[in-house]
Amino acid sequence: MSSEELSSSITDWFFFNSWWLLLPFVMLLVIAAFIVAFVLLLYMISPLISPKPFKLNGAHVVVTGGSSGIGKSIAMECYKQGAFITLVARDETKLVQAKKEVEKCAINDKQVVLCISVDVSSDYGQVESVIKQAQEKLGPVDMLVNCAGTSISGKFEEVEMDRFKKMMEVNYLGSVYPTRAVITTMKERRMGRIMFVSSQAGQIGLFGYTAYSPSKFALRGLAESLQMEMKPYNIYVTVAYPPDTDTPGLAEENKTKPLETRLISETSAICQPDQVAKVFVKDTVQGNFNSSVGPDGYMLSALTCGMSPVTSITEGLQQIVTMGLFRTIALFYLCSFDSIVRRCMIQREQSKAADKRE
Repeated sequence: MSSEELSSSITDWFFFNSWWLLLPFVMLLVIAAFIVAFVLLLYMISPLISPKPFKLNGAHVVVTGGSSGIGKSIAMECYKQGAFITLVARDETKLVQAKKEVEKCAINDKQVVLCISVDVSSDYGQVESVIKQAQEKLGPVDMLVNCAGTSISGKFEEVEMDRFKKMMEVNYLGSVYPTRAVITTMKERRMGRIMFVSSQAGQIGLFGYTAYSPSKFALRGLAESLQMEMKPYNIYVTVAYPPDTDTPGLAEENKTKPLETRLISETSAICQPDQVAKVFVKDTVQGNFNSSVGPDGYMLSALTCGMSPVTSITEGLQQIVTMGLFRTIALFYLCSFDSIVRRCMIQREQSKAADKRE
């Protein structure tokens, strides 16, 4: 073999082997290019499948539990955007005060705030009647905010049995009744928005919430089923998951909150009701199924999305991409919560042992 032939053979061998060495990198580049193109395509077509934003200006918004807390703040936020408001709650004195506060947020002279005193969890007939009255005065309900609710915390064996029933009546049926009262008209008009105000305790079960959490988890099941039924009618459902929020309800709950529950709650910050209301109203107007506040809320919503509806393809893609990372972070949170419970139990047992010795 001549030197030229040898040189040519060596060159061919290096070229052949270099190609196989480069092949994995080429494949990675092709895959990366495909992913980038796929993501860009999703962003381009996403607006085509997302619901059209709902306009609050001139809309009739009914807010249950609207006399205080998050409900009142949601009513104020909607009023700032030109909506007509019907406040529904049990306490007439608080309703009158809330009406005055909401009216200060008016942007035009035509806006009206209507107050109706009724217990939305007691009797469907009464709820249907007051909703009918509201619609006769302010027109068909365009958006319903189910914010009536109550909370209780305590160890499972220490919570009175009637409190379990009360939680389901107020937090679950208190949302079913108003929704049932407005849904027929919404379907006829082929438009509407429905918000269910749940809780982060409706996404994860925590120590001390054996009576409260199930009533909030139930809203998720109701919302998912209802959204599948209502989507063809251009009616969109939103489940809002507020964190601990600085409201009279939280202050009342803290009076009887077990030590374990309080320590777990302190791992996240307390939000202000106006901040929470802005996020929830924005998501409901846009037709988003999940609405959460802050990084913790976003992570919980992604972790617990399951088979819940998505508003856009990009939302689904984000959930897919972040699931593994968020699950890893969540495991650390769960270990921390378990550690809190164990420490409290040990401290309690040591305290009992010390008392016996004395």
